[in-house]
Amino acid sequence: MSPEHTSRRSQVVLVEPALSQLEKLTASETHRLDRAIVAISVNPELGTPVPDTLLRDYVDDIDGIRVIYYVTALRQITIVAYVEA
Repeated sequence: MSPEHTSRRSQVVLVEPALSQLEKLTASETHRLDRAIVAISVNPELGTPVPDTLLRDYVDDIDGIRVIYYVTALRQITIVAYVEA
């Protein structure tokens, strides 16, 4: 498949609260979180919309990960506001 027909991943940016939480995670938790963030970057609609906000809430019960995020209007950047592992 030519590059123009493949879906692009959005760029993921973690804001300060998420960065602070990330510093407290173990290597194993960070690895599990990385998988979740890659999944979200490929398909930003994975998470459940949070009512009356632009936020989405992604929970992976198997890996024990939760990510609160929103996607910019052009869907090129995903802003992560909260992580939990």
